[in-house]
Amino acid sequence: MKLYYAPGACSIGIHVLMEEIGKPYEARKLSIPAGDTRSPEFTALNPKGKVPVLQRDDGSVLTEFPAIATWLARTNPDLKLLPSDAEGEARALEVMDYVVATVHMQGFSRMFRPGNFAPSEADHEAVKARGREIFEGGLAVLDKRLAGKDWIGGAFSVADAALFYVEFWAAERMKLPLPGNRAAHYARMKARPSVQKVLADEGFAG
Repeated sequence: MKLYYAPGACSIGIHVLMEEIGKPYEARKLSIPAGDTRSPEFTALNPKGKVPVLQRDDGSVLTEFPAIATWLARTNPDLKLLPSDAEGEARALEVMDYVVATVHMQGFSRMFRPGNFAPSEADHEAVKARGREIFEGGLAVLDKRLAGKDWIGGAFSVADAALFYVEFWAAERMKLPLPGNRAAHYARMKARPSVQKVLADEGFAG
């Protein structure tokens, strides 16, 4: 398999899952600023022009964080990366969807790509402010979900990999203090060998 990722992008969560699984794969690093995700070679794989992208051994391609994470979990059931019961699965997917669709796409994206939400530069600061409000509000919601837990579903799952990437953005890219439960979760994630390897491979170790 081949994982196409950009250092520090949301694909870092899928990168962690690939290491957790421990099966051979090839990691293809792309530079978003250099335009790699808009190249003809990459858009032939993913016309949406974004990471993560997983090219499977049969040549077929999966895109979008939740789809890739769910497929990896279901094709490696022994690792229990997604709860097997309906309630546990629904709760894990609930968190993953909230991270991707709200905290990331509605919050973080407003802060770092305000032009996608308002064509007039005069409105960009207001867009950024609203994005920060959504992002920090999302962290607070997820902090409550972690109360009394080491992992979002009781055991490490794909939901924790999704949580990790927004924690990483908050702590490392934005230098925001994480709420208490989120700070503890982020520390537990950073202690996992899979995360340590991914951070080193993506250039964030040390």
